[in-house]
Amino acid sequence: MTENNWDALVIGAGAGGLFTAARLSHLGYKTLVVERLDKVGGRASTDEIDGFKVNNGAIVIELDGITEETFDEVGAKFDIRRPEPPLLYRLSGKDVDVTGGGWGFLLSKLTRQGAKLVQGLGAARNDSGLPENEMSTAEWVSKYTKNESVHGIFRNMCGSVFAVGSEELPARVFLTYFTRKSAFKKFGFSPDGTIGVWKALAEVVEKNGGEVWLDSEVTSLTVVDGAITGAVIARGGETVEITSRFTVSDIGPFATVDIVGRDNLPADYVAQVDRANRPCAMISVNFAAQRKLVNAPGMLSFAQTRRLCYVANFSELCPEMSPEGWYLYQGTSVPKPAIGDFDEESETQLLLQDLRDEIDGFDEARILSINVTRDGWPPQRAVAGFDLPHDTPLGNLWNVGDAVKEYANGGTTACAETAKIVVDKIRDLYPVRA
Repeated sequence: MTENNWDALVIGAGAGGLFTAARLSHLGYKTLVVERLDKVGGRASTDEIDGFKVNNGAIVIELDGITEETFDEVGAKFDIRRPEPPLLYRLSGKDVDVTGGGWGFLLSKLTRQGAKLVQGLGAARNDSGLPENEMSTAEWVSKYTKNESVHGIFRNMCGSVFAVGSEELPARVFLTYFTRKSAFKKFGFSPDGTIGVWKALAEVVEKNGGEVWLDSEVTSLTVVDGAITGAVIARGGETVEITSRFTVSDIGPFATVDIVGRDNLPADYVAQVDRANRPCAMISVNFAAQRKLVNAPGMLSFAQTRRLCYVANFSELCPEMSPEGWYLYQGTSVPKPAIGDFDEESETQLLLQDLRDEIDGFDEARILSINVTRDGWPPQRAVAGFDLPHDTPLGNLWNVGDAVKEYANGGTTACAETAKIVVDKIRDLYPVRA
């Protein structure tokens, strides 16, 4: 087997790509991962800034679900530290732990209509209790209450999990997630920054005889008789041609269509991909201080803010992410609108003002970076509930990642799920060669 002939070509070393590559290589497929950046992780990676490990996208990793199961199956190191309690809610100036009390306890702190809302959530556990697709989460909450704090909690939950506002997320998606999915009840932080988990998966690929090419880009896929036979890759100033039995893309269906060539795909599929290309947006402020600013050991969420959804406290569990004597935090918001164009400067200022109002001492903190993820580099490539299928019209090409999520899922957990689904299909169609 030469370096130019592979069983599997995986495009993109983001979460979906590395979950896929680790599974494939573990099964015995010779796997090549091609990543245009100089590091793994994509939109869930980590930057080094003056000794701080600053996450540039996804910051928490789910525990006890498909993510951890994948690491166990492929034999990858899974160093995730779990905060207890994982999440506090700031309600009327107090940080409240609702662990064990659930929705009923949380909503009862905010409104007398809490019992009715809990009944509505309970009804959603059955399909007959779910609203129609056209109703937004904000509209569903309005059926029960006008309380601004309740609306704020739901808006910030939508932003935290799905990177859209409650007026943009279908209520059916929200209710399905919070009544039937794991709903991120158990999560933690990597002491190496989020990139740590992706490095562990990349090590599995390489240990199993695969390779991860960084600073390399697939410029085109070779199509012969309706199948992908290989790719042209720009690497180290040279053009490299490789062959592969099958290809998995983690760069999103929209970008994948372009490297396949639109003329090589049915017009109705291309139109479907174009319609579904609705990336959402988030804004994150990474900041540090030489004294403790947040008492929540994990995440602090809010009920009454302009835009701020949550603040993450990394240093409580992962002091390695900061130089000695420093505390590292991230505050994140979802702009209005989260889908389509918005005023980046004014939305960033609204987030900064929320941080000044909510975090005592923020004005004395050092801002390490402000990350605006949007357009071609969004927090999620498709709004939950409007995802494309994994399959493509080409029989040996699949998509994984956050544009082809299963219904009502989100984040890196959804990427792990798509990887398992696609790898199971590949295993049935392309047995491992002896």
